[in-house]
Amino acid sequence: MAPKLADSVERLRAAGNESFRNGQFAEAATFYSRALRVLQEQGPAAPEEESVLYSNRAACHLKDGNCSDCIRDCTSALALVPFSMKPLLRRASAYEALEKYPLAYVDYKIVLQIDGSVRSALEGVNRMTRALMDSLGPEWRLKLPPVPLVPVSAQKRWDSLPSENHGESATSKSKETITAKSRVPSGDVERARVLKEEGNELVKKGNHKKAIEKYSESLSLSNLESATYSNRALCYLVLKQYKEAVKDCTEALRLDGRNVKAFYRRAQAYKALKDYKSSIADINSLLKIEPRNGPAKKLQQEVNQNFKNPKGQQETSAKRPSSVPAPGTPRAQSEL
Repeated sequence: MAPKLADSVERLRAAGNESFRNGQFAEAATFYSRALRVLQEQGPAAPEEESVLYSNRAACHLKDGNCSDCIRDCTSALALVPFSMKPLLRRASAYEALEKYPLAYVDYKIVLQIDGSVRSALEGVNRMTRALMDSLGPEWRLKLPPVPLVPVSAQKRWDSLPSENHGESATSKSKETITAKSRVPSGDVERARVLKEEGNELVKKGNHKKAIEKYSESLSLSNLESATYSNRALCYLVLKQYKEAVKDCTEALRLDGRNVKAFYRRAQAYKALKDYKSSIADINSLLKIEPRNGPAKKLQQEVNQNFKNPKGQQETSAKRPSSVPAPGTPRAQSEL
């Protein structure tokens, strides 16, 4: 039970932070609840301060596995201060734990509009993408709720809000973002996202050369999204520019070591370059992540056959590799 303290919002919040740092999450939640009551009894309060208390209490609920209350508190925090980073991240984690993947995906995407370098959001989007593809199929994007567009005013505001530190050190903060130096302006992140989507549409129309231009322009604004590199790699594969595909997949995997498409496409490129050992290594890495991945198993059979009988494959290797989608085919579209 939380000890009795004088009813001061600042003291109650500080006590909650101390309890949180010590792993006493239920006690911390009690302190934050008391601070909220005091704040609300004082009359109209600064919404930022009240939002922080809801968000801090949500973190306690999340640590204790109480995802429903975490979502409720995060939603209250966001009603007071829309597009706040930490409530969005905490709500996304709670949605993910409850397997509400579409809602988690939307919250992670909102965070990336605010700051495209937040590693937890980048990894969350990649996890949700895989989960949604498995559960909803190749047309999964059409079944999602819309992702709200973050206004520029909110993008600029997030780092000036009251601290919710719970005693966070510089080290723990560095884990949430790649590095401060790697941040790009929020407007550039949003423009990069738009350009990537334009590239995706061009791929669906079979215009892979133009799509490469869009992806390249997107990466010139923000080079922190693994999917943009792996999407451009798909275009290079279709155009038989295999070395460029390998480079892009390698960069995609540097950003997200579990990017299944990057492993698959690099394996395709290595196969086309007759580097069968590297191709097999990438397929094995992919199958460790997704043991039931059908296309990867099919590619594995093809590569193993080529590896065992390279001379017998000279004729077919001059043609387009069977695992590389031809321009404009549904396969090329669905793999973005």
